[in-house]
Amino acid sequence: MVDAARARKLADRIQQVVAEMLERRIKDPRLGFVTVTDTRITSDLRDATVFYTVFGSEAERADTAAALESAKGVIRSEVGRQTGVRHTPTITFSHDPLPDSARHLDELLAEAKARDEEIARRAEGAVHAGDADPYRLPEDGEEDEEAGAGPSGRAGTPAQ
Repeated sequence: MVDAARARKLADRIQQVVAEMLERRIKDPRLGFVTVTDTRITSDLRDATVFYTVFGSEAERADTAAALESAKGVIRSEVGRQTGVRHTPTITFSHDPLPDSARHLDELLAEAKARDEEIARRAEGAVHAGDADPYRLPEDGEEDEEAGAGPSGRAGTPAQ
């Protein structure tokens, strides 16, 4: 097992190399607008997972996945050359669902905000049903004569 800081540095370096390769060297026409979002590596430095997003439709996402799978060997060779580690980790590409989830949450929040505005618009001219003060207030002289309370205010105790 390797130090976590070293593993994180290697993962960051792999992410940089892969992003550079996708931008400059891989010329596959199936490759869409790809962004490398994260890279994670196992503690034994044998397997690296590269997370990516694709701007576009499901068909473009599938084409990009196929292009990344076919370029995996070239990318792995370049990662091994640029990192200088004894055993180059195997690379697995995985679509990152986080941006899609964030977009869905943004849509839900916008919908909730619109509903709140609609409720506020409907409530503008609304009035409460019943009295403005729903609590029963004691009338004059009613305070001292409640349920057997004497002049001291305590029930069953003679006034002193």
